[in-house]
Amino acid sequence: MTERFAQVALPLPLPDTYTYRIPDSLADRALPGARVVVPVRRQEWIGIVTAVDVPAPAMAARDILATPDPDAALPQELLDLAQQLARYYGAPIGLVLRVMLPAALWGHSTIVLNVVPIGRMRVGGTAEKLLEWLHGRGGRATAVAAARAFKRPVWDVVDRLQRVGALDVEVIAPDTGAGTATVHVAEIAGSPLSLMERDKRFSRSPAQRTLYQALEERGGRYPVPELLAATGRGPGPLRALQAAGLVAIAELAAPRDPFADPVAPAQRLALTTDQVAALDALAVVPAGGAALLFGVTGSGKTQVYLERIKLALEAGRGAIVLVPEISLTPQTVGRVRAMFPDQVAVLHSALSDGERADAWRALRRGERRIAVGPRSAVFAPVRDLGVIVIDEEHEASYKNSETPRYHARDVAAMRGRNEHATVIFGTATPSLETWTRAVRAERVVPLPNRVGARPMPAVEVVDLRREPQVAGVAGLPWTTRIDDAMIGTLAAGNQALLLLNRRGWAAFVQCTECGTVVECPNCSISLTVHRHPDRLRCHYCDHQAAMPERCAACGGATSRAVGAGTQQLERLVAERFPEARVARMDLDTTGSKWSHHRILGRVERGEVDVLLGTQMIAKGIDFPNVTLVGVVDADTSLHLPDFRSAERTFQLIAQVAGRAGRGPKGGRVLVQTRQPDHPAVVFASHHDAVGFLAAESELRRSPAYPPHTSLVHVVLSGEDHATVTARAVALADWCERSIARNGLPLLLLGPAPCPIERIKDRWRMHLILKGPTQAIGRWVRAVAPRLAMPRGGVRISVDRDPVSLM
Repeated sequence: MTERFAQVALPLPLPDTYTYRIPDSLADRALPGARVVVPVRRQEWIGIVTAVDVPAPAMAARDILATPDPDAALPQELLDLAQQLARYYGAPIGLVLRVMLPAALWGHSTIVLNVVPIGRMRVGGTAEKLLEWLHGRGGRATAVAAARAFKRPVWDVVDRLQRVGALDVEVIAPDTGAGTATVHVAEIAGSPLSLMERDKRFSRSPAQRTLYQALEERGGRYPVPELLAATGRGPGPLRALQAAGLVAIAELAAPRDPFADPVAPAQRLALTTDQVAALDALAVVPAGGAALLFGVTGSGKTQVYLERIKLALEAGRGAIVLVPEISLTPQTVGRVRAMFPDQVAVLHSALSDGERADAWRALRRGERRIAVGPRSAVFAPVRDLGVIVIDEEHEASYKNSETPRYHARDVAAMRGRNEHATVIFGTATPSLETWTRAVRAERVVPLPNRVGARPMPAVEVVDLRREPQVAGVAGLPWTTRIDDAMIGTLAAGNQALLLLNRRGWAAFVQCTECGTVVECPNCSISLTVHRHPDRLRCHYCDHQAAMPERCAACGGATSRAVGAGTQQLERLVAERFPEARVARMDLDTTGSKWSHHRILGRVERGEVDVLLGTQMIAKGIDFPNVTLVGVVDADTSLHLPDFRSAERTFQLIAQVAGRAGRGPKGGRVLVQTRQPDHPAVVFASHHDAVGFLAAESELRRSPAYPPHTSLVHVVLSGEDHATVTARAVALADWCERSIARNGLPLLLLGPAPCPIERIKDRWRMHLILKGPTQAIGRWVRAVAPRLAMPRGGVRISVDRDPVSLM
């Protein structure tokens, strides 16, 4: 019989696949998309078959050892998509396939054989001996241990036993960390102490204050070991808090997925005229086409998604709903689950590897027809996919930050075309690229009015250069306008949102004598000031240092904290409004599982009067009692060295402004800025996304930036500055020659240091290529795979269609 060979992709940064021989016993299961166990040096790895009946390799090929699944893990549609993405992004096919499958389905070395409990089976020969050996070890052992015991690989025997149902093959991925069944958890007892009460209660107990503050910042509940590790404190102060009745400690089950709880079916809402028109417009989008659902905040986009998904299910098709971050959009996820009980699989990072694999398999088998999740859910194996929804399509979190550096928005468009599914991009503040494509295709579906004909909130721009500051407030922009608005809002029993897009106490600490700023020793960035405990922290590498008593440069004894953060804002609000119940929401307070849910749940139940935080409070929040939104400092992201800085500032202001006035009480928005005439501020204050997009598009024509050209961002990094610089110069020279030799209409910029030149002790240089999409694609396909493996200690990342050049 003619020997047959298969190409197998491994989850490694390798530009090529490996060729293995297909044993006759596995010929019916070693198919494209199947998981296979293959030898790699002295280990056994899981790979994916990408093609069969390929030519024999020049050297003798090793055999595929086993196929863990009876059917292909990936359907042909996803395998084709993986090949397409590998070409588009210039990424190794193995790394593309790695993001498509849950981590629990990958692995190496730890491949476990489990005896199926169906009673003893007489199979004879080596198979009988293997079963006896496994029974003697409790019915479970690794394939490596079995091979050692029998002094030869046993995969041929394993295959026979699998086929008769006597054995099951389980793959345990490395470092999956299943976690413990129970955990000791500290929880604040009763209502949290206000900042003023803490000052009095802990005046002589700084360690207790640190623990209490850290616990409150993390949503009021946190595992004890992690709490002690995060604060650097011992168990003594925590026991003292417990004895004082301020903190309770209990042994609880490990945190459960709140999306696993059953939900009551939702009552179908009556559609507005605008929503009916939007559904009619989406109905005529051709199969495989895309449309932009362009609706103001509060216009009912989610209801349109749900109705369109309902039509797809009635036609026997499935759906995918992408959200920027699961933890920040619980209301959206909850509405999808309530509308389609028992049909939804929620995929997200807080699931264990096993839970995520179970949800993935339920979709693969057709037991669930709707997948909801962040960017990776775009690869969910939904059967007969009919519609893909990308909610808040402008969000940068849809871009993957590691190879393959895919953008879920663009992958959704590719998958929709491939599988003849309708793709819906939904947002009130479209990205300029999506807006341009939708306008050209005449696929903009408007939702111009809020549900219930509620007006958009009035936006008042407060000029920080001229508006008087509240007396006695230093270091934080807090004007009389925003102070008066807060007084009125709280007096009326309403809720307020305050946005300050900078966490910590202050951006940096500076010597008042020589002006030196304390920087991270590992990164080209200043250390951020944090309180309780008082530390300086790097937000890139997490380096921490004590607050300096004297300047390291001049020996000066005085310093000042510059650039207020959310911790300082929380202190100010607590001092000025001592009766208000305040919650802070940023990366420091949402470190534990489901802490976002706990904070937002308190707001929804009316247990919080003022919610303040970073950009995460601008996403997915719909609380009718919020009548005031204050943007404390709109300038924090306005002039970053990135061509999207104005667009991001506009989107942030417009989105957080849209959180106000969603109920019958109406609302108002105050935007504090030192640049009231900046287009991002002006257009956001008028809720005019179309005007902003038109103005921004003109600014990007010269010099050309997307959508008027395509980009590739190449970043080189390494521990030795001279080596990285030399490699960047050599790569730039090679690129110039390659562009000239092939006649590509590309413009090369650089090499130059990245805006943040060093991160985690690695020096960074970058190149930028500009040009038409087709020419960019040719360059990426030809060059990127060659740069995947590090050389000489220098890593090179190739990012096509970057969302940031930082």
